[in-house]
Amino acid sequence: MLGINGPEFLLLLIIGLLVIGPSRLPEYTQKLANIVKEVRRMASGAREQIKEEVGIDIDDVDWKKYDPRQYDPRRIIKEALLDDDSKPVSAGAPAAVATVAAAAAAHPPARTVERLPDGEPAPFDSEAT
Repeated sequence: MLGINGPEFLLLLIIGLLVIGPSRLPEYTQKLANIVKEVRRMASGAREQIKEEVGIDIDDVDWKKYDPRQYDPRRIIKEALLDDDSKPVSAGAPAAVATVAAAAAAHPPARTVERLPDGEPAPFDSEAT
């Protein structure tokens, strides 16, 4: 709970009792109970509002699918580097897709590199930074 262990919590409780005093203690415990109830009510209201706005049940969402810890950058890079560019087209693909894929594999587009003449400075946009 907020990085506070047992002895620290007990010490804070004793200091609170001494500062507040026994006469005002019931009043402050009632205020604390009301605050906790209000926070619970607000959290419940926020959950209901999210359900209404999003239209899905939050309990039905597979949160593991959205967990960023499942993505290992080393694995992603390895798969991208070892990925074969000439993947076979599935049998259920439309014929046009299969023809375009075969044509692209047979004649890969040539890369055109534009070079500046010697001595000409590279273009620079002062507003881009």
